[in-house]
Amino acid sequence: MTAADTRTRPASRDGAREPRARGRRPVSTSPFFTSALDGAPHWAVGALTALQAALLSLLVLVLPAIAAFVATSADPSNADVGWVRAVRVGAALWLAGHGVPLHVSGVTIGLVPLGVTGLAVFACYASARRSGSPTASGFVAGVASYGLSVALVAGVVAPADLARAVAGAVVVAVLGLGGGLLRRPDAPSWRETSRPVWSRLTPAVRCGAAAGLLAAALLLLAAAALTLLWIVAGRATIGDVVRGIGVDGIGGFVFAAAELAYLPNLVVWALAWLAGPGFHVGAGTHFAPGEVAVGPMPAVPMLGALPTADFAGGAARAVPVVLVLVGALAGWYVHRRLRSTRWTTVVAAVATAGLTTAVLVLVLVAAASGSAGPGRLAEVGAQAWLVGLYTGAGVLLGAALVAVPTDGAVRSGVLRAVRGVDGEEPRVRVRARGVVAEAPVVAVPVGAEADDATPARGAVDPQPDDGDQGLEPRDADPAPTDEGQAAAEPTGAPDVPGAARPGKPLPGEPGQSRTASRPPASPFAVRTRR
Repeated sequence: MTAADTRTRPASRDGAREPRARGRRPVSTSPFFTSALDGAPHWAVGALTALQAALLSLLVLVLPAIAAFVATSADPSNADVGWVRAVRVGAALWLAGHGVPLHVSGVTIGLVPLGVTGLAVFACYASARRSGSPTASGFVAGVASYGLSVALVAGVVAPADLARAVAGAVVVAVLGLGGGLLRRPDAPSWRETSRPVWSRLTPAVRCGAAAGLLAAALLLLAAAALTLLWIVAGRATIGDVVRGIGVDGIGGFVFAAAELAYLPNLVVWALAWLAGPGFHVGAGTHFAPGEVAVGPMPAVPMLGALPTADFAGGAARAVPVVLVLVGALAGWYVHRRLRSTRWTTVVAAVATAGLTTAVLVLVLVAAASGSAGPGRLAEVGAQAWLVGLYTGAGVLLGAALVAVPTDGAVRSGVLRAVRGVDGEEPRVRVRARGVVAEAPVVAVPVGAEADDATPARGAVDPQPDDGDQGLEPRDADPAPTDEGQAAAEPTGAPDVPGAARPGKPLPGEPGQSRTASRPPASPFAVRTRR
């Protein structure tokens, strides 16, 4: 009998399973989502889940460091290096992914390796998706447990940066554990969880925020493709740097791991390059579509992929048009999802899309920038506020070019304004006696004397024209007598379908019941001039 079978509720006599008591977490029917933590208190499940995530992400970095130590332990130059130091190096790199500065041989590196941050977030997500408890107590206990785990490691490796370690751990745990718990089969959907927040926002703001998130994701995808192009174009320079360093297989593995840790930073720098302001790697350097200024840089193979002068000037100056194109896609999303009744609605949605994209890009660029050492390397990355401003403006322009002209409310307002300026009367399409034509709309009071006025829809014309095929209403006909009715209805006449009968109106004739149920007329009626 499996563990899942032992946790199954007993069945009643008729074979139906008894309802589970309120407050207990339902057992999933999928074996993948069942674990040994099922049945424990929610806070304990959350704490153990976060501890599992912290250990997994830490071991991913510590074990390769120990392996590198074992592989190089026979070297006489490493005689004074113990395995504890290898563990501290791996732990320091893990803390760097949580925002703790990395101290290497007296050099402080404040540049956050976003690859390690992504690894920690994914470990939290996978652990919570596997065995988390989608409750408030489980989530809070998980965040607290993860923060405590990071604080313990920071207290041993970098006690001076304990506050930054805890702050970074909270951010990682909220993103990873929160996303994983929402993906549990027994968890409420993201829409239900965030209802107290988005229900207070207008539909225009909600649609614009979603469009801004879509634009930011598309820009990151374009930046990743550009980074791949840079790596392919600079593969020869990367090879020269690796041969110049002269590292062996173990050293090459360590370099490769470090470069993978900082590869997402290069992708964000490529996003800054697409936006136009560009980025810098040390003082005196600048990489932008308009210019490339290269200065002395450290011997790091990844830096060999930075754009050269061939990627600057000429057609490269038009690269920021990508922002407008991505904004156009966001504007199309707004056009498809938003139902506006006023022109201000679509304008608010477009403005929200541009603002959301600017804020997201600003946060990413700020996280990918920092200090890579003393002196010239004190500033590496891009100016977050400038890149965010350029990105938001480009997305706003593209979204406005697509969403605003295609909005029905905007077109109607512009059409009314143009007709008001030109002095033209608004016209309406009317159908009279099988002919469709346009006629100006004139508002006149009900009962006004107008010989050329056409009766309103459903009204009875007391004196129809000779060409009209209408009939007088039945109320205007005198009541037929018995003799007149007998004379008008000959005996033995065949019953022809559709033929007129006394007492029954012809098809299309206005009846008394239809006019009696008509709502009262408005103070003004709309008539047309033929």
